[in-house]
Amino acid sequence: MANSEKWLDKIAHLRIDSARGDPAPHKPLFLLVLLELAEKEMLPDKLLPLTPELAFRFSTFWSVVAHRRNSPPDIRLPFHHLKSAGFWDALDDDCKPSPKRELTRYASLNSDFIEFMKHPRLRNKAFHILIKKYFQPLERVSLYTLVNIPAPHEGGAISEADYTSQYNEAKKQGREARFRIAVVSAYDYTCALTGYRLTTLTMGSIVDAAHIHQFAHSRNNNPRNGLALSKNAHWLFDQGLWTISDDYTVRVATSQFAEHSPDQKPLCDYHGEKILLPDDSTLWPDPRHLAWHRKNRFKELE
Repeated sequence: MANSEKWLDKIAHLRIDSARGDPAPHKPLFLLVLLELAEKEMLPDKLLPLTPELAFRFSTFWSVVAHRRNSPPDIRLPFHHLKSAGFWDALDDDCKPSPKRELTRYASLNSDFIEFMKHPRLRNKAFHILIKKYFQPLERVSLYTLVNIPAPHEGGAISEADYTSQYNEAKKQGREARFRIAVVSAYDYTCALTGYRLTTLTMGSIVDAAHIHQFAHSRNNNPRNGLALSKNAHWLFDQGLWTISDDYTVRVATSQFAEHSPDQKPLCDYHGEKILLPDDSTLWPDPRHLAWHRKNRFKELE
């Protein structure tokens, strides 16, 4: 495309705040989020709203750099300030130009930039520029793994990683972040057991991406080995107090616990109910993983 070099140059020369001693990762991380959305064909045609779901993706990418940033991620910073580079216009609730980040609710994306992000070869170049230029060596390993593209073998993140253990840990962090995005978004940020959904611009989503077949044993981060679960449901599942049949109905180990639940539905009442499933049936839990959980975690006697 005619303007590809312009967008690559903008990406390579972002104005980054370094007042705190290290380059602020907000802008490059947010652009990585948009590129990933473009790869999944999830970008809107023009108007990108500021939503908790978008914040969830940003906070998951942020987990890679959280070790060097004391403050929680604020998606409003890049969402508003990247307008200065011409990627989009920042708009308020009335779709008028927004003067400050607290008022910005939409990004009116430049149509040329949208076409740029949709082009696989150019998108791949942008991924590499952002990751290589704006992040530390081991962060690069995590990010390449997160976006699921090969890291460069010469002069890139792999050769700069000092220790094998650190490199492996960085890849693990990237795999976990990719798993979290895939699973939680597949379930529409909703607990598969309770149907509870809560998203915010600061926290993203209240649900976790839970492994069905324990990762330490399976080494499996396929989304079909995952469930989106609220904190309580996740803990109860890991403890084997409930499990799932092959027809996706809930089985509760009712003889293994006592509960008092005056303000919410008790676990026992979910017995026999169907779990919430993704709209995409290719992401439904794999029966092989469910069988493993029933055999190795579920505490009820058969």
